[in-house]
Amino acid sequence: MDLTRRELCSALTGALLPVLLSAKDFDQQATALPSTMYPYDKLPVQMSNGAEFRTVLKGKLATGESLEVHETTLPPGGAPHPPHHHQHSEMWLIREGTVELTVNGTRYRLGPGSVGFVHSNDEHGINNVGSALAAYFVVAIGPGADS
Repeated sequence: MDLTRRELCSALTGALLPVLLSAKDFDQQATALPSTMYPYDKLPVQMSNGAEFRTVLKGKLATGESLEVHETTLPPGGAPHPPHHHQHSEMWLIREGTVELTVNGTRYRLGPGSVGFVHSNDEHGINNVGSALAAYFVVAIGPGADS
């Protein structure tokens, strides 16, 4: 059986593709965030605009998505930054206090135990509308979340 160069290249590509794809998966898993724990009292604290930030983790998942998690504590009336938008999605998990999350001009009031989610590229901002400190975790996932 004689094969043309075209048939030979097609056969080799079909045979090598699964090997190349599994090597990519292995590379993603090798550079992915490892399983580990992040005790709250060990997280370094940074200050900006009167807010406290604690970076929890930043990197890639084994499935390739970028992930970033941090905790923010805002004083009454405080906001970490003006409303903005970006390619990755974000979720807020409110620990304490009362915040107002604005998404595309609509305001939502959230208290302890509440969760807010913002889709990729939606304009959003958050501020503390209560009379006490507000604390929440942010989970960012998608392109650019780990930069």
